[in-house]
Amino acid sequence: MGSKPGPAEAERQAAAPAARGGILPRQAIAELIADGEIRGAGDLAELVQPASLDLRLGARAHRLRASFLPGRGRTVAERIEQFSMHEVDLTGGALLEVGCVYIVPLMERLALGSQVSGLANPKSSTGRLNLFTRLIVDGAEQFDVVPAGYEGPLYAELAPNAFSVLARSGVRLNQLRFRRGRPGVADSALQRLHREVGLVGEGGAGAGAEAAQIRKGLVFTVDLGGLGPDRLAGFKAKRHADVIDLSRIGHYDPAEFWDPIAASPRGELILDPNEFYILASRETVRIPPDYAAEMVPYDTQIGEFRVHYAGFFDPGFGWDPDKEVGTRAVLEVRSHEVPFLLQDGQPVGRLEYHRLAATPDRLYGAGIGSHYHAQSLTLSKHFRPWGA
Repeated sequence: MGSKPGPAEAERQAAAPAARGGILPRQAIAELIADGEIRGAGDLAELVQPASLDLRLGARAHRLRASFLPGRGRTVAERIEQFSMHEVDLTGGALLEVGCVYIVPLMERLALGSQVSGLANPKSSTGRLNLFTRLIVDGAEQFDVVPAGYEGPLYAELAPNAFSVLARSGVRLNQLRFRRGRPGVADSALQRLHREVGLVGEGGAGAGAEAAQIRKGLVFTVDLGGLGPDRLAGFKAKRHADVIDLSRIGHYDPAEFWDPIAASPRGELILDPNEFYILASRETVRIPPDYAAEMVPYDTQIGEFRVHYAGFFDPGFGWDPDKEVGTRAVLEVRSHEVPFLLQDGQPVGRLEYHRLAATPDRLYGAGIGSHYHAQSLTLSKHFRPWGA
């Protein structure tokens, strides 16, 4: 069983209005399933996370000539007919190759009420493989956005960028959050929350109230000082590595897929163009039980690299009411057209906190099988621990 909310959280939940706005917790998502607003084959309850729903690949994939958005008044199926090069059967597993774009009808579909909308993101393990994954719905003019009242199928666009992968029907690569109203938290409220519970833990390179930089969310910085016994600053994906079977957990030797990056005495790292890196934040972050968060770019004007492939942080991530330790954020980083210098402590992203409509009845953590609840510099769940 997962960890239960403490007395303070339970008291806040009991005092909350029954239909307050915010990100929907798992018990509210279960109600959407019971009411037929979320539909699909099999036991949908197994897909429900503390504040999101896992989405499963369907039985076939389409290799596309180009990525697309259907546009207002158009269906994804119409665009697939226009851009599909060939169809791939996923029921027994199929190879999705680096440099190719695929679209997969998902096993779930929606019939949402007029007050409920959705936002999707890749799962953590998907982002750490640089498997670019985006949700598309009929009539969409944006990726990863489900408008309020949407009724129809769901599709995942997949583009392996670092490793070719073997994918099967039923594999979960992205997740969907549901929300009512505007759940965002202003900086002033986030400052108060930090003073009350501490959003930055004591286990990072900087701790305490002075370590929390709050500017349009909680700013976090990159740690290039070295972590673990080998003082590693990160990992860089090898080119031309073997195929990764997405169904195999803890199976692969990471040394066959990743080059370790030793910490520089100067605390610097030059990102090579179009290469993929796994790094870690200096801060250890804490997500209180009645909040969720999303990683977003620190400043889009920097423009030379991207730190945002799997951005959802569940309620309870890094949280322990008896300790203020927190958990580091793992950063999936890809440089763009030119080499770019990163420095230890440089701001690279922000966590935007969002209120939940109610406290989840289960929180993120080992009790519900969460893979990254105590992570530091951690590769995806498909790999054995480094040096094991």
